[in-house]
Amino acid sequence: MKVLFLTSGEAARPLADWLGQRETLTVRETPVSAQEIAALTPDLIVSHSYRHILKRDVLAAAPDRFINLHISLLPYNRGADPNLWSFIDETPKGVSIHLIDEGIDTGALLLQREVSFDEDSETLGSSYATLQQAIGELFMENWSSLRDGRIAPRAQSGAGTFHRASEFSALKDSLLGNDGWNVPIPVLRQRYRALSREAGRGG
Repeated sequence: MKVLFLTSGEAARPLADWLGQRETLTVRETPVSAQEIAALTPDLIVSHSYRHILKRDVLAAAPDRFINLHISLLPYNRGADPNLWSFIDETPKGVSIHLIDEGIDTGALLLQREVSFDEDSETLGSSYATLQQAIGELFMENWSSLRDGRIAPRAQSGAGTFHRASEFSALKDSLLGNDGWNVPIPVLRQRYRALSREAGRGG
């Protein structure tokens, strides 16, 4: 099977390597065009940690053949930095594999797995690593069904939540502090609440 793997992050590399041992794999980190999709003729396009928006003409070049791996329990935490916001917003946590449509993480669901954390012992970095492992395992365990189209898509239900990259970017230094990605989850929450109180007083 010919698979086009779209990614922009090192976290997806182990999964790309695993897939490359089983299928004819092309990996792209840069924006892909409809013409390139037509030339590559992939049977399936897998997006994982891919930072580029797939436009309508690109999706139309391979209808119903784009799937995305997202480290949140959709419809919660669509968009950017889902791990961070799941702790700040106190929303359910997990991973999802879904079809890609023209929205941001709004496509029909194929697979999901809820992930639980002992938040008192987790950092932002360790929880991210756990979710990346979970999405990789979910994908590998179900690859044969995904590749053969044997999983019936189901629409997402509920409003869920959504965040843009600019939201975390504006708060990043204050939230991470000197801890960086090793900031403990309880500390992360405390810092966010302090910033929210300050913003409220400023208003």
